[in-house]
Amino acid sequence: MSRKGNTKNGMHIMICAIMQPTFLPWAGYFNLMAQADDFVFLDDVQLEKQSWQTRNRLLMNGCAQWISLPLRHSKLSKSIQETEVCDMGRWSKKLAKGFKLNYGKHPHYDAACDIINLLIFESEVKLATLNEKVIRFVAEKLEITTRLHRAGELGVKGARSTRLISLCEHFKAKEYLSPVGAADYLSEDGFTLKTKTKLRLQEYYPKNYPQKGSQDFFSHLSIVDVIANLGWDGAREYIIKGVVDEL
Repeated sequence: MSRKGNTKNGMHIMICAIMQPTFLPWAGYFNLMAQADDFVFLDDVQLEKQSWQTRNRLLMNGCAQWISLPLRHSKLSKSIQETEVCDMGRWSKKLAKGFKLNYGKHPHYDAACDIINLLIFESEVKLATLNEKVIRFVAEKLEITTRLHRAGELGVKGARSTRLISLCEHFKAKEYLSPVGAADYLSEDGFTLKTKTKLRLQEYYPKNYPQKGSQDFFSHLSIVDVIANLGWDGAREYIIKGVVDEL
């Protein structure tokens, strides 16, 4: 899946996107990634309690239910990259059983199971690394060619939007692509007043897709649900266009 990017006077405009490494992200996360030239995992910021970095939703027993990673009890002042998961053996067995029970008859169960198996057989204990490994696997399967980086390895300092601006400048990006949900936060920080880097908000409003296991459609579930229902080929189209191509 090639990067879309923007052009001006025939020249490609470099785009940067920055997100925390989320646990089993939704389709919009990969849509954002696919539009960027450089995508940065913001792995060295403080972990927030009950955040998307530690949990996400799958369709279980006909409704959207949270799947949460077990964390080693520690101070919340730790960063995402410092946070450790624990007791993965028992958690993995429960996940495997529940996933097969609820997704075993889906049209693309095997493809989705490849993602779940990364968690079941993974020995990694660092939260950021575990999440990133899954995201990279999915991105590769989706043929997303965006360059991926870790903020903690770049040596770029700053806080809040100042850090985002510095990261964009580090990659010589002319445009910062941000999720719509961060619009208020960026406005409060005066993002556009502090930099020449253009701010563009992501426009991704996906339609419903055939979702086995429920009479009602549940949106914004983990990418795992998309893969289980559409497969890798269908998911590529859904992530880029937000729609399912008619057969």
